[in-house]
Amino acid sequence: MPAPHTPSGDAQDDDLVFADETPVVAPHGGGAWRVLIVDDDADVHSTTTFALGSLEMHGRPLTFLHAYSAAQGMAVLEREHDIAVILLDVVMEQADAGLHLVRHVRDTLGRHDVRIILRTGQPGYAPEMDAIRGYDINDYRTKSELTRTKLYTSVAAAIRAYQQIHALEDSRTGLAEVVRANTELMALHSVAEMTLGILREVAALAGQPADGLLCGCPPGTAASGWQVLASCGPAADFARDGMLAAGAHGPAAAIAAALAERRNLYRDDHLALYFSGKAHCDFAAWVRLARPLDELRRGLIDVFTSSIAVGLDNVALMTDLHRAAFYDALTGLPNRTRLIELVDDSLQTGADATLCLVDIDQFAETNDALGHQFGDALLGAVAQRLRLQLDGRLALARIGGDTFCLLGQADLIEPAAIQGLFAAPFSIEGQDVQVSATLGLVRLREHDANAADALKDADIALKRAKSLRRGGHFYFSRGMGVEIRERVRLMHDLRGGFARGELFLAYQPQVELAARRAFGAEALLRWRTEDGRFVPPDRFIPIAEYSGLIIDIGAWVLREACAELMRVRAAGHLDFTMSINVSQVQFRHPHFIDMLRQALSDTGAPPERVELEITESMAMEEPDLLIERLAEIKRTGVSIAIDDFGTGFSSLSYLQRLRVDRLKIDRAFVTEITDAARGSSIAEMIIELGRNLGLSIIAEGVEDERQAQILQTLGCPLAQGYLFARPLAPEALIEWLGSDALTRAA
Repeated sequence: MPAPHTPSGDAQDDDLVFADETPVVAPHGGGAWRVLIVDDDADVHSTTTFALGSLEMHGRPLTFLHAYSAAQGMAVLEREHDIAVILLDVVMEQADAGLHLVRHVRDTLGRHDVRIILRTGQPGYAPEMDAIRGYDINDYRTKSELTRTKLYTSVAAAIRAYQQIHALEDSRTGLAEVVRANTELMALHSVAEMTLGILREVAALAGQPADGLLCGCPPGTAASGWQVLASCGPAADFARDGMLAAGAHGPAAAIAAALAERRNLYRDDHLALYFSGKAHCDFAAWVRLARPLDELRRGLIDVFTSSIAVGLDNVALMTDLHRAAFYDALTGLPNRTRLIELVDDSLQTGADATLCLVDIDQFAETNDALGHQFGDALLGAVAQRLRLQLDGRLALARIGGDTFCLLGQADLIEPAAIQGLFAAPFSIEGQDVQVSATLGLVRLREHDANAADALKDADIALKRAKSLRRGGHFYFSRGMGVEIRERVRLMHDLRGGFARGELFLAYQPQVELAARRAFGAEALLRWRTEDGRFVPPDRFIPIAEYSGLIIDIGAWVLREACAELMRVRAAGHLDFTMSINVSQVQFRHPHFIDMLRQALSDTGAPPERVELEITESMAMEEPDLLIERLAEIKRTGVSIAIDDFGTGFSSLSYLQRLRVDRLKIDRAFVTEITDAARGSSIAEMIIELGRNLGLSIIAEGVEDERQAQILQTLGCPLAQGYLFARPLAPEALIEWLGSDALTRAA
């Protein structure tokens, strides 16, 4: 191809333009821009190199690669990957060889960053607009119009475009790296892990080795220095005992400046980074630089520190929350939650370990007598002694007010040795305090449940030890847990059964012995499970009382029994009395009277036809409270009976003070009245006592006619028992009342 023609006048103009437009040469910030010349005319290579070879563009010189055919150009491009501009001839081996090379660069090699300036000495071979529109071409020129000025302008524009594309790509890649770093760091769960990760990610964004430290900087600590949360590289030498001392030079001075200005500071040889904190303190980092950072990397680090500051603050807060959740604030020991994790780990490994509860004897009395501050100091002293004198392989925790726990190899936990640690007094606030400890222990190799159950078993053993002798110890055995777990299972079943309506009332008629006429009935609570199995009342009622479920059950019994009374009255039995048992827990409830009034109000039951039964043992506890509570009940119009009378060894003088209406002779004494050897002395005395106090008497558990005759002869007017009727369902009760069942029984 002929070399491009350049008139001499244009050349003179070009010299002036170059002198005017060429920027002042500055030190370049990177390698030379690489320009590939693809042309089958050697003169084009030499003139282009001569025209541009001595110039700098955007602070960097040019260097040239040469190819004399499209095939050679393909080979160069396949092995060289940092070419900024291709000066490409259109017509070489074929008329459209240059355009085929463009397609190969874009489609086959996927090189979309390199800028292509298409040059042709024969414009007719490739229409200008079609070529630019159909191919990704940066510029299109005929060789005749490419003067030195225009050549410089085209190449400078192409290099600027190439630089911008790479800047955008670097920004995109850098931002993606920031996002990745943030995501990974947010997944860390401790300040130590996260702060070290931050230092490493800053180094990665700076493109330099990790060498720095990061500090926690609470307000008011600048004069004394800061705690070093993480360090890496040679910078770790600046930390002494985990602290960075304040100073006028070096990392301390740089961190102080960043904290004062509340921003990142960039110097040629270091960075001082500021992380704003909200939870309890700010954070700052110092990072050594091997070389200064360009604007792109500074911007990426600014974005990173701004976004990660929130995460760092949250992780600091989460660390505090973790400490509060898993460690005791007073002693710094693991708490119950953390101990359960440790026990679960031990159970999973199958280690021959022992769990030991250490309970300080009479601590509550000490706390009450000397104050909570003194008690806290005592707990701290106990924790310190246990921590220092026990084998370091044992895990030590505080799981309750005055209860500590040990976990470790069975041969390391010796009860006598542990209790021996309490032989010497504790010095608290100038006083010598002597305390002892009681231990409850569980051998985990004998345990096949989870950690929570193991801890419950240890507590069972501790309670047994306390019941035997304070200052002693007791090992849990399987037999001890069977009854406890059965009670817990029954409690859950009862709660569910009550919710499902499995509980119901049966009614045992009460009769006048002389007339053999029913005057009332006792409401008896029963439980039939879903599978039709009956659970005895003496099994589930104590559990209902222990769990507190008796409050809701008792309120339901009051309403249901009163409602049944109204159904009996509606059937024509207006002089019928409903007797309802009340448990001790229910009776003591502060809202019991309100529950009674509500049941009467909701059902419309007449109070004078409702009787509450309390046991004699209840009547003997807290007499003043009982007298007041009975007076409240009497004001509602409801009557009171003492059940199982004669079994509680009542004080007769106290009985006179109680406003009760009826005594019930316990079935044990009713059974005895037909025993010739034992006679009817106790039943007779109760009947006589009731007569003297003006109280009504009823005997329960009457099962045969002879018992009924003796009771009637002794002066007992009322009775209930299987002789007259077994407990009846509501429908059967009304049917029974309307029949001649009593006549047949007589």
